[in-house]
Amino acid sequence: METLRVQLLAEKGEIAVPSQYVQPPETRPQIEKTNVKAAVPVIDLSSRTNLLDELKKACKEWGAFQVINHKVPISLLDDMRRVGRTFFEGRTMEEKLKYSCDSASPASEGYGSRMLVASNDTVLDWRDYFDHHTLPSSRRNPSHWPESPADYRKVVAEYSDHMKALAQELLGLVSESLDLTCQCIENVVGEFYQNITISYYPPCPQPELTLGLQSHSDFGAITLLIQDDVGGLEVFNNGEWVSVNPMSNAICVILADQTEIITNGEYKSAQHRAVTNAGRSRLSVATFHDPSKTRQISPAFHPPRYRPVIYGDYVSSWYTKGPEGKRNLDALLL
Repeated sequence: METLRVQLLAEKGEIAVPSQYVQPPETRPQIEKTNVKAAVPVIDLSSRTNLLDELKKACKEWGAFQVINHKVPISLLDDMRRVGRTFFEGRTMEEKLKYSCDSASPASEGYGSRMLVASNDTVLDWRDYFDHHTLPSSRRNPSHWPESPADYRKVVAEYSDHMKALAQELLGLVSESLDLTCQCIENVVGEFYQNITISYYPPCPQPELTLGLQSHSDFGAITLLIQDDVGGLEVFNNGEWVSVNPMSNAICVILADQTEIITNGEYKSAQHRAVTNAGRSRLSVATFHDPSKTRQISPAFHPPRYRPVIYGDYVSSWYTKGPEGKRNLDALLL
């Protein structure tokens, strides 16, 4: 059964969220305990001095970092945020529902509200989203994307190409920081399967009870994320949740599970979540770069700490059992 869009729930003006969105006490955000003093590293890609050392430290200690001077036009980042917000806030619900995804199929393309849901008993996230299948080019069909604003499809396609180039550059640097050949990680991953997900988090009347996106690590290779100025993305580090400071010119890099496997655990995938707020809607755009479902992923180092895994099997396990932090990755440890 299709879930009611969260945006519609928010617009009703209720003072309490429906029970299916209420997190159990142990996973509620407890905003007062968020570490506001720690900071996710910011790395300047234009400065080659100590770049690999900075990258190594960020990957080992955080599994996430922000990059600036990344060669992606800032105007394109702004355009991506603009067309996304226009879809969610400038179209009627009837128009948006024309693009509804298949709620029975995980990560199907289109407009939805239930992506990281293992079963009907799972607590729901306080967000709506639009998922685009963008790479390889055989998966890219702009006719499945909104027609309005007029440049929506052009912006998404251009953004997709820039994100692919940046993901390749970053995986090359990650490889080099471990004294591997530049192409090592990308060669294991193979051709990128890229999805772009625009997430929209409406204001929530009880943010202390909900999550915009439950705690998880991404299951692919590398995720590139931009957010607006509202903030809400948090990364788990040293037993604490740390807010990722919104920077309009930065792209947040999140290492995903397959990169942890390939690096044999030298670098960790980042456990992260999104919190809600009562005052303002929030928008983020995450670009996922994954292997093909038939690809076998295994460590590039010996002795291996992880069992080899067929990526499609890993994804199936993730959707069947639910993310629950990094449980699916830990199951592969030798």
